[in-house]
Amino acid sequence: MENVTMKLAEFISKLTYNQISHKALEKIKACLLDTFGCAVSGSTTEWGRIVNEFVQSQKGVQEASLWTTNFVGPAANVVLGNGTMIHSYDFDDFHMTKIHPGSVVIPASIAIGERENINGKALMTAIVAGYETMIHISRGLNPKASRDKGWHLTGTCGTFAAAAAVGSIWQLDTGTMASALGMAGTQSAGLWAFNVDGSFSKRFHPGRAAQSGVIAALLAKCGFRGPTKILEAGDGGFFKATSRDFDFAAVTDGLGEKFDTEDMVIKPYPACGSLHSSIDAALIIKDENQIDIKNIGEINVHNSDGVNLQCGFDYDPMMGVLHAQMSMKYCIARAMLDGMLSLAQFTGDKLRDPEAIALASRVNFVLDDEINKIYPREFPSIVEVVMKDGQKFKVRVNVLKGSAENPMPWQDVQDKFKALALPVLGNNRTAAIIDMVENLEDVEDVATIAKLMKRQKNV
Repeated sequence: MENVTMKLAEFISKLTYNQISHKALEKIKACLLDTFGCAVSGSTTEWGRIVNEFVQSQKGVQEASLWTTNFVGPAANVVLGNGTMIHSYDFDDFHMTKIHPGSVVIPASIAIGERENINGKALMTAIVAGYETMIHISRGLNPKASRDKGWHLTGTCGTFAAAAAVGSIWQLDTGTMASALGMAGTQSAGLWAFNVDGSFSKRFHPGRAAQSGVIAALLAKCGFRGPTKILEAGDGGFFKATSRDFDFAAVTDGLGEKFDTEDMVIKPYPACGSLHSSIDAALIIKDENQIDIKNIGEINVHNSDGVNLQCGFDYDPMMGVLHAQMSMKYCIARAMLDGMLSLAQFTGDKLRDPEAIALASRVNFVLDDEINKIYPREFPSIVEVVMKDGQKFKVRVNVLKGSAENPMPWQDVQDKFKALALPVLGNNRTAAIIDMVENLEDVEDVATIAKLMKRQKNV
């Protein structure tokens, strides 16, 4: 068997800006702007504030900026805060291999990029290296098989991605990059237990993965040797430890030939990505028909057992925001009631709304054998609203809004960013960030972007 880890390391170490497809580079701009918006909104959350206070309490050498604050500290600490903020509302970009690369790769890339004063092209190359690494590892791992064992792949695969991005910035050679991947893998973590009680740990996973990846690359750069067969080792290798049905070939198939970064999804809803096609379908039914909510008998969501495992639980209004974002029952009920699903639908009053609670109790999961076979390669869903008089409204959605097949237009990406960023950053900084991201290849020093992400007074 070929050395899968070494081949991946070789791809990372040799990747250049000119090798990357134009479509992937343009997608990175959309992901970057979207990620900044998610971080800004996440800074206002309880969990975001807690982690930011912790990061600032550690002090240390001034290398990188903690976004939405005026703190500058060690890059390996700052990424913990920035990554946690980005994932704070589950509104950040995702890939169909069940991962959120932006909340891991982008904070790691910008923190080290700020420290090293790299230019925009080097930043884009690093981000693509990280995204491709994370996507290929998750695909080879078999995301459903690993998820079924309780692993949160953004946390587990993210450590490799952050190390790849940082290694790209430092231009680590293949052997050193393999050591960095090895040290990233041995720190890999992230468990799905947060779904039991709505705890904050899901928000923490990307920040911690970014931090672990930065540390891994830094140690490798200093000469620390990591296991160079971390993915494929028979005893203690990442794949064998975290999945029951993996494919090593999928890690390297097409690597550098087709850029999977092109297929990133920009989220229109701050909810679990596995629910987006169901939300789309519910909103279509709501928009195209005169539905009397009080006369709905039941709502049946036809989907895969993976979606049911992750999101099919009974809705409990006392479990908080994350519970609601992961809840198929709440998200479908709220979409039917309001005709939209934004951050406003996940506030305290909305979560405890008796009408939403009652309607959520009438949302049912139905296993669809055909969908079950293709999830998570594809995310289709069928939603059927059955009225008390027997009338039925049924919609199937095959392609998510924001996906590669139905991408979010650049103007919509900007509008989403403005809605999230303006209350914290103000008009001038918000406009400046949009302009800088749109022309990222011309940016001479990414530290200028990081400085724009500081909190502005009196906005």
